[in-house]
Amino acid sequence: MIRLHVRNPLTAGAGLALEPDQARYLTSVMRRGVGDEVLVFNGADGEWRARLAEAGKRGALLALVEQVRPQAVGPDLDLVIALVKRTRLETIVEKAAELGARRVRLVITERTNADHTRIERLQAIATEAAEQTGRLDVPEIVAPLKLEKMLSTWNDRRLLFCDEAGDAPPVLDALPLTARGRGPEPWAILIGPEGGFSPAERDRLRALPYATAASLGPRILRADTAAISALTLWQARLGDWA
Repeated sequence: MIRLHVRNPLTAGAGLALEPDQARYLTSVMRRGVGDEVLVFNGADGEWRARLAEAGKRGALLALVEQVRPQAVGPDLDLVIALVKRTRLETIVEKAAELGARRVRLVITERTNADHTRIERLQAIATEAAEQTGRLDVPEIVAPLKLEKMLSTWNDRRLLFCDEAGDAPPVLDALPLTARGRGPEPWAILIGPEGGFSPAERDRLRALPYATAASLGPRILRADTAAISALTLWQARLGDWA
């Protein structure tokens, strides 16, 4: 069944006017008509079954029928990724949403070869991925910050620093074991640019008390492959795959 992320509160019997793009998608692209049902979620009120009550040139109106799943969120996991080329960054955001990241935070390093991106485009990709994968929330896309500025305002979140220097332990050896049924503390995974971290950045990261350096294997990975691999391994060890 089609799933749509909406911004409105969701309560039984309420009417829900779709945004123009969603109305066009539902009625013109997917050819749904009055009486057809969809699933909607807003990241706060769970997932609801809704029926298309009105469809026309002026838009579309849904009638909420019943809640089918209560609200739930996955582990508190951030992906921190250095800006890379547009197509690869879009892939990273899509896969981060599919793999359960709660946020994607963009960072600018000394060797970053891209200096801007379209946050609204990346947020739309994250929303579409959330709709397709069945999750009940949408990852937040956080605007780029320079690495040093980000680290200077860091909180107590643990940081898995994917270090390609070759002298860090494998990810599964570096990550702690968590008792089954007990959620992990907040974590972030940091992936550098295609050119890697500078020696000064690597030394800075390794000196942080909350950072854990880890290797993703003997081969140099592109940023999108590294991000997918690290998220998968973290989920298998500490996340909702464990």
